Amino acid sequence: MKLSKGLITLLVVLAVVFFIFIWAKNAFNSMVSQEEQVTSAWSQVENVYQRRADLIPNLVATVKGYAAHEQETLEGVVNARAKATQTTIDPTNMTEESLKQFQAAQGELGSALQRLMVVVERYPDLKANQSFLELQAQLEGSENRITVERQKFNEAAKSFNTYIRLFPKNILASMFGFERKAYFEAQEGAEQAPKVEF
Repeated sequence: MKLSKGLITLLVVLAVVFFIFIWAKNAFNSMVSQEEQVTSAWSQVENVYQRRADLIPNLVATVKGYAAHEQETLEGVVNARAKATQTTIDPTNMTEESLKQFQAAQGELGSALQRLMVVVERYPDLKANQSFLELQAQLEGSENRITVERQKFNEAAKSFNTYIRLFPKNILASMFGFERKAYFEAQEGAEQAPKVEF
């Protein structure tokens, strides 16, 4: 039985279309999977930032008991916390601009907490208070977790961004609307060592 040239051509075209379909399906599914990993990593970042934010009211209340006349510093922490918890990002529509706004709000909260810790140095009784010491340790643990989760997020974003930019997957990514994810970056001025004066 001899196949006609037309039938052979049709079979070759169908085989090529089938292999292109399989490749496109696998590439698309990989993009979806990696984008979900970025979203999951972002959820963990938000989770650890929320943990830090949840510790702040107790910390402020403890400090207020010892340093009531440091009202301006305490209000600064409370206001920075409010702003940080109101700044949210939709992980499916994450842009560099929105991540910078989020990072700026969290940075303001971090700065307010640092100012509070400087104030605490003036109150030896507060520094010896067991509740304060426990809150301070939990806050330090939260800061470490934030660093770890931000790193994991950046790794997931890098993997996704690399995947969608490789040829020919970049064509598929643009067809289906997959866009590059932003990274956490060091805050402005972080490249300079802090100035310490005695």
